[in-house]
Amino acid sequence: MDILFLLRFDFVDKHRDDENKLYYCPDCAFMEGVLAYYPKLRDQLDIRYIDYPHPRQAIVGFIGEGMHGCPHLILDSNNRDYAEGKDFKINNGIYHTQDNQLIAAYLTDKYGIAIAHY
Repeated sequence: MDILFLLRFDFVDKHRDDENKLYYCPDCAFMEGVLAYYPKLRDQLDIRYIDYPHPRQAIVGFIGEGMHGCPHLILDSNNRDYAEGKDFKINNGIYHTQDNQLIAAYLTDKYGIAIAHY
């Protein structure tokens, strides 16, 4: 099953300010919108919500250090054929991406949702 990592909203970023302001990730919010439009995706993807602070070990455990941005899609090994020749990254033999547009295109092709109109 493909895994989609999303940041939990209302996080604090101590590197940005020390006033405990709450933030959300705009790219993760976009993905939440897609999931709201197409709730069937929640049954077809393994969606994992993770905390903001780095390193995000849940992602690092799959693909190693340095690439733990969100949203982050990690393809099931059965879906490698789709990723070959596209802009997916490969680490530890795992195809993955942090690119919202690539994630949206993949969801369209693989799961049959509508095409994102940018």
